Amino acid sequence: MESAVQLIELGAIILALGLLGAVSVRFSISPIPLYLIAGLAFGSGGVYPLTTSEDFVSIGAEVGVILLLFTLGLEYTADELVGTLKTSAPVGLADMALNALPGVAAALLLGWGPVAAVAMGGITYVTSSGITAKVIGDLGWLGNRETPALLSVLVFEDLAMAAYLPILTALLAGAGLVGGAVALAVAAATIAVILFVALRHGAWVERFVSSPSEEVLLLKVLGLTLLVAGIAQQLQVSAAVGAFLVGIALSGSLAHTAHKLLSPLRDLFAAVFFVFFGLHTDPHDLPPVLGIAAVLAAVGIATKLATGWFAARRAGVAATGRLRAGVALVPRGEFNIVIAGLAVSAGTNARLGPLAAAYVLILAVAGPVLARGVEPLTRTVRARRTARRERTPQTDDDVPVVPAPRPDPAGGGR
Repeated sequence: MESAVQLIELGAIILALGLLGAVSVRFSISPIPLYLIAGLAFGSGGVYPLTTSEDFVSIGAEVGVILLLFTLGLEYTADELVGTLKTSAPVGLADMALNALPGVAAALLLGWGPVAAVAMGGITYVTSSGITAKVIGDLGWLGNRETPALLSVLVFEDLAMAAYLPILTALLAGAGLVGGAVALAVAAATIAVILFVALRHGAWVERFVSSPSEEVLLLKVLGLTLLVAGIAQQLQVSAAVGAFLVGIALSGSLAHTAHKLLSPLRDLFAAVFFVFFGLHTDPHDLPPVLGIAAVLAAVGIATKLATGWFAARRAGVAATGRLRAGVALVPRGEFNIVIAGLAVSAGTNARLGPLAAAYVLILAVAGPVLARGVEPLTRTVRARRTARRERTPQTDDDVPVVPAPRPDPAGGGR
């Protein structure tokens, strides 16, 4: 009987996602906000809470984030990644300063203490790689000039999280500097090993997974990606970083085939991820912290716009591309909720969880909406400026002055 209920719940979720996706296609909007609202409806305090399938949805959500970052990594080579990271340090540090400080300041002003301030800094800092990757793919921005600069910011943030999470965990546990240093060393070593294999032995990885059978290739690539992501997470490194590095280790026709085979699975599990995020947000806990969350969200939009503008400007991208980069960085999601969960489970502050949930929900919805509207908005502004210039009456200063003909020195005519 329990298995039948699980099948009914999963079928209802997937069918609902399909109907919401059809609505998004009909009205040319991103489906992400609709998926999040569906999660609220199926979650605790919602219209129809799930009873038996939450574990499956939880694993599916993790797989969704992993596949989103893996397919994003397929778009770039290892050499492009290293070159981008070398030039992205100023942007990455500016991104960290601009976006972590509001969270730190809010926690200190609310009197939550320094450990909660460190947690809130991480919550307001890091962009949702999963949502941003989905937005970039949905809107067809992968080939844009600003995308490499945008990707470099995401990679820098994920690598920063690989250093930040072990330190935060040590602080929450009261382990002190020694425990934090050990955790950080393990995380750094894990990233170095994965990156070394991706850079130096990418050809070996390709030979290992290559197969004339698409079925075998799908199983090998999916298994290797999940395995590396799981090992990375076990060693206190982001699973998303591991999956991304596996993606860049593949190139050429193999990467193209892997992308084609895994795209349907990515879309399915990515939708499940957004539902899962909504499942863990009780709507009744949001109103008391909504005002603070809205203020932090407004600041977060401004600081991410500044980050994207700075990154794209350094890459020589025009104003529209800079705005696209900025709005693509607005969403918060998976890492932010993980950080909040760690802090709440350690007993930091009971209000931190609902505040983080409200903050992330606002920006997870606002990010895709802003991304969808940025290009029509810039076109409208440009058209209005052009029309205004055309309607402006010509003044005497605008009339060119024609010099009078000089008299003939000889006094004769023409």
